[in-house]
Parts: sequence; structure tokens; C-alpha cells
Amino acid sequence: MPDLDTPLTEAFYYILLALRKPNHGYGITQEVEEVTQGRVVLGAGTLYGALQTLQKRGWIDVYSQDTESRKKKEYIITDLGKKAFTKELARLEELVNNGKMMGE
Repeated sequence: MPDLDTPLTEAFYYILLALRKPNHGYGITQEVEEVTQGRVVLGAGTLYGALQTLQKRGWIDVYSQDTESRKKKEYIITDLGKKAFTKELARLEELVNNGKMMGE
């Protein structure tokens, strides 16, 4: 299992953020694009590759799956994923605070 102290990629960070409530692939891409005001646009390959990796790490789970049409899946962040996200948030806050201190 990956070390929780390893920095997250920007895609992982925003996907975990988008999965604080159940969400499907298209919803994730829409939310990430909205939150970043269009700066981050997740392509299908990036999104679904990241979802697979996050599932393997145990950071997200399938919340529900529509078995009727297109097998649309909704995902949700797990407790372990929340822990990874929280550690990353603290790391980013440290970076910003250090930058502000040094910039003064």
C-alpha cells in the first residue's frame, strides 16, 4: 500500500475532493472543472486510470452501480481516502505558510 505521506497528484486530490459524496465519472469531471474554474479538466483516460488506482489503494469504493444501462458506477471516498486527503491538505497548507513566511 502506498505511503500516506506521499504527495497526491492534482488529479487524485480533486477526485478525492469530488467524492466526499457519491459521484460518477462524469459528475467528478464536472465538479473538478467547476471547482478549479476550468483550470483542471480530467480526460477520460486520466479519470478512469485514477479511479482504478484509488480503488486499489482502498481510498475509494464503488457506492452503487447501475446494472441496467451502461453500468454507470458511483464512487465514494473511504475512511483511508479521507486520511490521505487530510494529510495532503496539511502538507499543502505547510507549503503555503512557508512560502508566505519566506516571501515577507
